[in-house]
Amino acid sequence: MTNEIPPSGAGLRGAVDLSALVQRQQQGAAPEHGAHSTSVPGDQVVFETDDAAFGHTLELSRTVPVVVALWASWSEPSKVLLGSLERLVRARDGRLVLAAVDSDRSPQLVQALQAQSIPTVVALVAGQPVPLFAGVQPDDVIGQVFDQLLELAAQHGVTGRIEAGEAGAAGGTEGASAEPVEPPLPPLHQEAYDAIERGDYDAAASAYRTAIAQDPRDSLATAGLAQVNLLGRLKGKTLDEIRSAAASAPDDLDAQLDVADLDLSGGHIDDAFDRLLNLFSTLDADDKKLVRERIVEMFEVVGTDDPRVAAARRRLASLLY
Repeated sequence: MTNEIPPSGAGLRGAVDLSALVQRQQQGAAPEHGAHSTSVPGDQVVFETDDAAFGHTLELSRTVPVVVALWASWSEPSKVLLGSLERLVRARDGRLVLAAVDSDRSPQLVQALQAQSIPTVVALVAGQPVPLFAGVQPDDVIGQVFDQLLELAAQHGVTGRIEAGEAGAAGGTEGASAEPVEPPLPPLHQEAYDAIERGDYDAAASAYRTAIAQDPRDSLATAGLAQVNLLGRLKGKTLDEIRSAAASAPDDLDAQLDVADLDLSGGHIDDAFDRLLNLFSTLDADDKKLVRERIVEMFEVVGTDDPRVAAARRRLASLLY
């Protein structure tokens, strides 16, 4: 996370100008691609927002820091992350609020915030975007980021508090159409999801492995297992510890694997792949096998149809053969 609020027109991965979204909202422009209007944020600590209602979310950020989570219904990791974000935001007693943005319904926000992957998390402080992280993160890492965000907000006079019990529902306006009800998860997937929610990654991995044993074609379970393995490896480790160990011991494979995990969890996909692929040719046969297995698992975390995965897969094949 940056240590100061970027100036107007600057932000996540380059220039970010949110004024166009605000102007559209003020002018009453219709949202595109089926995006739905939400009520004015500030009614509760956790709410939804979208392209059409984002002007209200920006205005709220002048009172209290807003954590904006870009997620998607097709992304199981982003659903897990939303649960963690909500739990950690609510634990801060209204000093932070969470605005969930369905990326499929809000293409302008995705473009404006230059999100390179889903999920991506950005904060708004005094109307300005502050990049936080991309990808699923362990709760302790998110907690550290939120603490830094509150310190940054205080430096800029954003120290308000939202009462969780305030009247109104920020998820939709009166008379608005109801959100579609998602079908329930398969039992083992729900078991894994519940385990992730309570931070028990071993139990989640066990549930996913059982699902794969029952149906080897269960691609969601395969991806979920890779994701919880990643979270389990990062649990209890701090960013500074991981990066310091990797920098001080460039030949220590475990340290390099840890920092590759950290890069991947933070959305730095190419950095994670490059680190391990550059190291590959220097390793003995056993370590090459370990790194190959880790990279293949990373492919599942990112998504096998991602072009960065295709490029890394070709490079790995050239190193193997």
